[in-house]
Amino acid sequence: MVRIPPPGVYVPSPTFFKPLSAGAHQAEVDVATQAEHSVFLAKNGVHGLVILGSTGEAVHLSRTERRDLLSGVRKGLDAAGFPDYPIMAGVLVNAVDEALEWLQDSKDVGCQWGLVLAPGYFGGAASQQGLIEWYTAVADKSPIPILIYNYPGVTNGLTVLPETYEKLAKHPNIVGCKMSHGNVSYHVQVSTSPEIDHDNFRVFSGFGQQLGPIVVFDAAGVIDGLASFFPKTVVRLFELVNKRPLDDAAIKEARTLQYRVSRAEDFIGQWGILGIREGIYRIASLGNLEGGRAPLRGKIPEGAWEEWANVMKAMSES
Repeated sequence: MVRIPPPGVYVPSPTFFKPLSAGAHQAEVDVATQAEHSVFLAKNGVHGLVILGSTGEAVHLSRTERRDLLSGVRKGLDAAGFPDYPIMAGVLVNAVDEALEWLQDSKDVGCQWGLVLAPGYFGGAASQQGLIEWYTAVADKSPIPILIYNYPGVTNGLTVLPETYEKLAKHPNIVGCKMSHGNVSYHVQVSTSPEIDHDNFRVFSGFGQQLGPIVVFDAAGVIDGLASFFPKTVVRLFELVNKRPLDDAAIKEARTLQYRVSRAEDFIGQWGILGIREGIYRIASLGNLEGGRAPLRGKIPEGAWEEWANVMKAMSES
């Protein structure tokens, strides 16, 4: 029986790194802090994790580092009383055989799903039929169920169309998708399509700004970086818009929270992974501000966090 990811709020966790040692060419992965942050999220109501996705800088880690990180997170969650906690492992490569290698490694250390990035090296030169063939080849051989991950910003503008999702959703080992782009219509088309069995195919957005609008139309939830340091607020918003029937009181509270979440998401839009690390350090007191690995090593400019003080205060009070 193929396992379907539960709906809700997932966090695309950044990878934590230790401070750069003298003479080292790059910082070491901090598995202990990664596990600690994962437990923090689980305790604060987050429904699952994406480890080693785009935010997790999987492309900056070796195969051994990726395996050790995934294994450390699973062991940390188990030890904290969260056995079988949902984990999607990122797969960010273009070759089918290499994608299957990443998926096998993920299964071996206890991940339930693979979040497989669309192969966008050639961008728009890849046809929709080519995407169908590529994902089918991966899904046919994958040892764990996969989700389609479409992030045009890192795949040369490659966009998966709704009719392509409809075709791929029929594959028994393809159980959902994550769309990291601003086309709300595509989210809604796929989450409401009569051609898709929505009990077996989940639609997630990569943007918390879209949480309310898409979940109202039966999308499964979000995979959202803001929830890495404001988990309770984002989870509460999901709970409100996921209510059925959706009553007036829930709509009123959801409006307030969606506004606050959307404003805070602009901070992440401006500062990206460095902003997420900054938020985790300041709000959850985890990690450090020395940055990770080049070319993303460093931190946001002095005073940049303070410019968002009112927005972050509103999130903290939610």
